[in-house]
Amino acid sequence: MPLVALTGGIASGKSTIADRLAQHGAVVVDADAIVRELQEPGQPVLAAIAEEFGAHLLRADGSLDRAALGAEVFADHDARHRLNAIVHPAVGRESARRFRAALEADPRAVVVYDVPLLVEARPDDPWDLVVVAHAPAETRIRRLVELRGMDEADARARVAAQASDERRLAIADVVIETAGSLEETLAQVDRLWERLVQGDVGGRS
Repeated sequence: MPLVALTGGIASGKSTIADRLAQHGAVVVDADAIVRELQEPGQPVLAAIAEEFGAHLLRADGSLDRAALGAEVFADHDARHRLNAIVHPAVGRESARRFRAALEADPRAVVVYDVPLLVEARPDDPWDLVVVAHAPAETRIRRLVELRGMDEADARARVAAQASDERRLAIADVVIETAGSLEETLAQVDRLWERLVQGDVGGRS
């Protein structure tokens, strides 16, 4: 069972790659989805966030006000560090549980971990292959503005707050360039899939 880490900066096309791999038959474990589940009412992670940052971040129904939390930690490095110390270990445990479940269900499965913060949180885990979705920062900023309606200053701040392209590319075994057309991106993913099903996970490309 190849265990593949798929990462990339915001608006890099990572979700497009994950969706294509899922269409081919990969089991995709989504780190962001796990985070959302762990932050639901009644979960220990949500209780720890409220204790660390204040109950004012909880809505009347007990759910997390994600926008308020994001505004509180986005520009504060120490606050992000404290939040990550709560969230990352829990996500690591739950993702590992899902990897094991996928292997037990099908020992030949290709498991893809869709994880935005790989460089920041889990670069040294025993991945069989690290795949990086890559587009230049200016391309990603333009996508955030044009496709997501984000203010340009906010878009630049979001890109700058993440790991640099250099840090992501430094750990990549495979780089999928996403600055071109959708068809060009999908063709690269299809070639990657062929490599995965053939068990070729032994080197950089």
